[in-house]
Amino acid sequence: MEALEAFDLTGSFRDAGELAGCSHHTVARYVAAREAGGQLDEAAARPQLIDEFLPKVQEWVKHSKGKIRADKAHEKLLALGYQGSERTTRRAVHDAKAAFNLGQVRVHRPWVTEPGMWLQYDFGDSPIIDGRKTVLFCAWLAWSRFRVVLALRDRTAPTVFAALDVTLRRLGGAPTYVLTDNEKTVTTGHIAGMAVRNPQVVSFARHYGVTVHTCEPADPASKGGSESTVKLAKADLVPTDTNLLPAYDTFAELEAACEVFCEQINTRIHRVTRRAPVEMLSVEQDRLHPLPAVPHTVAFGLARSVPARTPMIALDGGQYSVPHQLLGQQVWVRVHGQGRDEKVIVVHVSAAGPVEVARHGRATPGSPKIDDSHFPPQPAGALDRQPKAKSAAEGDFLALGAGARMWLTEAAAAGTTKMRVKLAEAVALAKLGDPVAVDWALGHAAVNSRFAEADLGSIVNHHARTHAGPRHQASETRSLTQGTGAWSALLGRGGEPAPAGPVAVAVDADVEVAG
Repeated sequence: MEALEAFDLTGSFRDAGELAGCSHHTVARYVAAREAGGQLDEAAARPQLIDEFLPKVQEWVKHSKGKIRADKAHEKLLALGYQGSERTTRRAVHDAKAAFNLGQVRVHRPWVTEPGMWLQYDFGDSPIIDGRKTVLFCAWLAWSRFRVVLALRDRTAPTVFAALDVTLRRLGGAPTYVLTDNEKTVTTGHIAGMAVRNPQVVSFARHYGVTVHTCEPADPASKGGSESTVKLAKADLVPTDTNLLPAYDTFAELEAACEVFCEQINTRIHRVTRRAPVEMLSVEQDRLHPLPAVPHTVAFGLARSVPARTPMIALDGGQYSVPHQLLGQQVWVRVHGQGRDEKVIVVHVSAAGPVEVARHGRATPGSPKIDDSHFPPQPAGALDRQPKAKSAAEGDFLALGAGARMWLTEAAAAGTTKMRVKLAEAVALAKLGDPVAVDWALGHAAVNSRFAEADLGSIVNHHARTHAGPRHQASETRSLTQGTGAWSALLGRGGEPAPAGPVAVAVDADVEVAG
């Protein structure tokens, strides 16, 4: 600058060189560069030791997609005979990465959406509650910037579709398109770059009248609205060192926190639209499609198939009973309430519509929740087997009555021998006498464990003898001792011997003669 100032003053290269203390050739070069509009302080290009290795450095940067480290590149250059410093290598790698990234930069164009057209949703990691990792469902309505954040217990298809149903009902309608990731709940695979839709999501979309699209795999920029919603939700809801949020003790606390977050973010003025999302939603609702009155079946919870023989379904390690009429059919189960009021609700959708078929409290592994009304009367098992006739002889014996059945059960348990012979004797005895008495005797024999050969006949004879007439029993006014009236007939009155001939012995009618 001093040389140029001296030249402007003197108009001579030599005089300006003497004033600036440099050669007149230098002054002439600076003046020529200024007249040409070039840079005056540009250093002269000098050859470097790394010049011949620059193509190899650029090749490494391209192969690593701009991720190679300068120290690793320097080690490779040394193996190729490079003798320069590591500082020069770092400068060369930096320039090569800058040139590579310049061609890889993705240029974003502002997305101008129409009302009622697009809804995006994505998922974010949520805190661990009760030893289980939870999920944040984050939805974003594009035009109004309205956000819905829900806490989920998992990312299964029924849970996701239920969350979508809740989201659409909060929005007051359904948009034309729904954009999301390529998860298995939406896309089962790709063929020639085309996403193959999951049949369940096709049925869900048809039910609500929407079209489900998926973004390019591993391309979060194609759904930036939902990605930003996930970022905001995780920053405000997930406890970290930056926000100092306390840990959640229950899942209900996380659900309440999501409600508060949605209220705050949707009533706040958006920095782009300069309006609150809830205010813009009231305008966009006129462009949303009406929702069906009945949710899609998967919105009732998780789908479960009732086994063909046991009316029990599983949820979170616990088992719950359902009516046995639903064997082999499909039901939907969900959790409702919190704390002591938490219930597991099972819904079955029939031709007449959805019907709640069971409601249980929370079960723990190994302790199922069973409603006895869900099961039919159980047949007799090994501990309560009932006699069933397999032959005519067995049928004749069991036809005697309950006593015969009891005798057969107890005699079999006691290991009685020659049981078929004893069954035939009991039937024969019933034909000769009173079948009712024989059945009574069999019952008493079973109760008193009398299964010997002569026991049944002895019991029948004793029963017949003791019940043939009125029984005589002693009392305070009556004695069983024999009287002396019979001796008067033998001796006569006054002690004289009785006349010869037959003698009639008088016996007191109330006295039972022994022997």
